[in-house]
Amino acid sequence: MTASPSGEPVASHDGNGLGEPLVVIENLFKYYPIYGGILRRKVGDVKAVDDVSLEVRRGEVFGLVGESGCGKSTLGRTLIRLQPPTGGRASIAGEDIFAKKGKDLKRLRRRMQIIFQDPVGSLNPRMPVSDIIGEGLLAQADRENRWGDRKLRDKRVGDYLEAVGLRREYSRRYPHEFSGGQRQRIGIARALALEPQFIVCDEPVSALDVSIQSQVLNLLSDLKREFDLTYLFIAHNLSVVQYLSDRVGVMYLGRMMETAPVDELYANPRHPYTVALLSAVPEPDPRRRKKRIVLRGDVPSPANPPSGCRFHTRCWLREQLGNPENCVTETPEFREITPGHRVHCHWAEKISGGIVAQAAASQDVLKTSEPLVS
Repeated sequence: MTASPSGEPVASHDGNGLGEPLVVIENLFKYYPIYGGILRRKVGDVKAVDDVSLEVRRGEVFGLVGESGCGKSTLGRTLIRLQPPTGGRASIAGEDIFAKKGKDLKRLRRRMQIIFQDPVGSLNPRMPVSDIIGEGLLAQADRENRWGDRKLRDKRVGDYLEAVGLRREYSRRYPHEFSGGQRQRIGIARALALEPQFIVCDEPVSALDVSIQSQVLNLLSDLKREFDLTYLFIAHNLSVVQYLSDRVGVMYLGRMMETAPVDELYANPRHPYTVALLSAVPEPDPRRRKKRIVLRGDVPSPANPPSGCRFHTRCWLREQLGNPENCVTETPEFREITPGHRVHCHWAEKISGGIVAQAAASQDVLKTSEPLVS
């Protein structure tokens, strides 16, 4: 057992680290209505998240990656009830997140928190750090926890400031007195203050300098082990996700394209979109060159997504296979091709080093005998 800054025991895992599913998402939809005309009638929907299902296991970091606008941040915000879902179901430790109301929802919010992307915009410039971190404690105050007591609340704030590497006396300062990395640490302390089980990390390092990113990532990793946390880690940097995650999901245009254990996905991607993303990751060794798959065209509008497979309008694999019709007419199943490795593609088994080489050569980009996928 480990202990939180408040002195309460926190369960720890054995060497394997991962447990049973903590968060389960089933067929989640989040649509934003589009209104037009003089009478402002509904004319369509932006399908930000469209029929996504996944599990986040207790004690793991589930990385979620994809291009900007793919719906990954919307999924995280909808999951913890920062915005209402259009449809679907989500649960944490067996409790239905979307069914909770009033006091039950308030109690459930203690178990799930979020670290926002923008360390400046997410902190109220008119509030001292003690009030920023203590605001959630005050909102959850009752006779049992006594968080309404200012002295107890300030002590807890100081404990969590120290947990994220800041000094207790910083609680009297305002956000403008801190650097970007320090502001993000304050945001992390705010998320930890209620001692949640599950935290959505919404691109927590993308707004920081590269020199600071590694410090914050190491902090998140240390806090996860110390307080037995479970993360949904949202990012667009594939190297960051590989460093921190146990499993990874790849989203495109509101849908999950592929999920797998991190080592399996990076070594053996089976969706053409994932292959293209990984081919764009810089290679630190200048003596090694890998084939680059350049996606043609723009991402379609989520208000009018393509039929069949969402990716077929930009898919290099479809071109290599002679443009099969079922990519346009049939929506692929999200199927398991190996244990723990699921893919949303009709032709996932066709991906090989040879076909990647053909695609790269046809685009007249970097050529090498080393295959990206074996």
